[in-house]
Amino acid sequence: MDLHPLRHTAEHVLHFAMQNLYPTLLKAMGPATDEGYYFDFDYDEKISEADFPKIEKEMQKIINLDLQMVKAEIDEKQAREIFKNNPYKIEWIDLILKRNEPLTIYKMIDKKGKVYDIDLCSGPHASSTGKIKAFKLLKVAGAYWHGDEKNKMLTRIYGTAFFMQEELENWIKKQEEAEKRDHRKLGKDLDLFVFSDLIGKGLPILTPKGTIIRRELEKYVLEEEMKWGYEHVITPPLAKTDLYRTSGHYPYYQNTMYPVMKVDDEELILRPMTCPHHFMLYKSRPRSYKELPVRFAEIASQFRYEKSGELSGLTRVRMFCLADAHIMCAVSQAKEEIKNVLNLIDSMNKVLGLEKGKDYRYRLSLGDRTDEKKYYKDDAAWEKAENVLREVLVQEKAPFFEVSGEAAFYGPKIDVQMKKVNGQEETAFTVQYDFVMPKRFSLTYIDKDGKEKQPIVIHRSSIGAFERTMAFLIEHYAGAFPLWLAPVQAEIIPISEKQADYAERVLKNLKEAGIRAEMMAENESMQKRIKLATEQKIPYMIILGGKEEAEKKISIRTRNGNQENMINLAELINRLKREIDEKIIEPDS
Repeated sequence: MDLHPLRHTAEHVLHFAMQNLYPTLLKAMGPATDEGYYFDFDYDEKISEADFPKIEKEMQKIINLDLQMVKAEIDEKQAREIFKNNPYKIEWIDLILKRNEPLTIYKMIDKKGKVYDIDLCSGPHASSTGKIKAFKLLKVAGAYWHGDEKNKMLTRIYGTAFFMQEELENWIKKQEEAEKRDHRKLGKDLDLFVFSDLIGKGLPILTPKGTIIRRELEKYVLEEEMKWGYEHVITPPLAKTDLYRTSGHYPYYQNTMYPVMKVDDEELILRPMTCPHHFMLYKSRPRSYKELPVRFAEIASQFRYEKSGELSGLTRVRMFCLADAHIMCAVSQAKEEIKNVLNLIDSMNKVLGLEKGKDYRYRLSLGDRTDEKKYYKDDAAWEKAENVLREVLVQEKAPFFEVSGEAAFYGPKIDVQMKKVNGQEETAFTVQYDFVMPKRFSLTYIDKDGKEKQPIVIHRSSIGAFERTMAFLIEHYAGAFPLWLAPVQAEIIPISEKQADYAERVLKNLKEAGIRAEMMAENESMQKRIKLATEQKIPYMIILGGKEEAEKKISIRTRNGNQENMINLAELINRLKREIDEKIIEPDS
């Protein structure tokens, strides 16, 4: 059953209850979401989670009244009269009229015809408030109107609703688990990244431990992509504004790009994407059909202005580094190249421990032929490109669904939809079929008949932005990374200071073998140090006591609690090196 209308109704119940409890507040806006709903209020006094029992009690009264949700279309005069005292609603009315859309309201009406509440809304809703059988308010937050920090800060209340109490309880358990795995919390607890107000919002700083994870991912991407036929390049992180005017990005993405910098007689801008740079590299000399496909890849820093209200840990930042690539190929090669891209994505995700169909699936994002402002006008090209992507997904038996109107302005795309711990999906990265940029940049190659032809471009990423991928992996593993990604792979714990020299020799041997090892000095009891190492999710703890030193052996304990006593250090090193080299997710012991 579709939860969206039910949650939309719960959102109306919330703001009606708030109006009853706080008559002077102004209702702003609030939608139903994948997780529940929220509503923004303009109210000068503080509302906190301590007020939730009172608000929920008022909401339950409205639910018990089983008020009908009745839709009505009104004209501009009626709308302005009904909402004359609410500037937020007047602004919405202006926007709706500008879009040439109908003005609709929803009324809450009892069985005798008494109207309890009216709000500007297009729906859909459940038939009545009584359909809500389970609901819960979740949190209060501040939110700028329209997400713009120049506007007033409003009070936002989040909630959720379900058809059954059992569904709500199961959802709460899942949220509690997701909260434990939140990469922002674990990033702090495990010392992986920090932020600085003086550096700026949305600009994370990776600590030495976080940098190890990032470098391991970069090294993996570089080595793996080269095996798959990509040539890695390096291009500048800024360019003349004219480059993005040529590509068409400037009018489309201008609001998410950083301001122009005037340097000498040039206008430069931080790049929001890498493709135009790669096109200019392709154009730097004539190309033959024998060279195609040309696959340029780059571990590329990119810059996009995200509103402060949308910034979130590593998943939404203002500078990110993308495992980016652009494939210039003949139209006849497109299907095979896209197939190879999907196989590469599946292969790399498998190494990262992500299962296709469970942890991620694909979304085929199509263009809207009627929206000529947003999409390049070439119906035949759109049809061909969409069919190519669809055919590849079907042939590869890939789990996918289709959505209209989500394509890039220059062509359709396949979005890699990652499932987070809380069940919510998020686009991680994309594979795009581009038939527009080759025209705008006059990309050509000499075909076997000696004539100039135009290639098509496939934009793709193999694992997405490293920041976002790190966030997914932190949450996926709850910080307990596979050995090859673990910042500290082994922690040496001498039982007493008598084993200090032996511990130093063991540490030296591990480091010489390329194992990231540390030693925890005996400031605390052994059990306390084991507990600390376990909390830091360190895969292996090497316990050294008098017996181990006497027999030149070691004892090990894993973060899962498994223990092996009196084994050879060389045996452990070989085991760890194999686990690292083969990027094993779960070792046998």
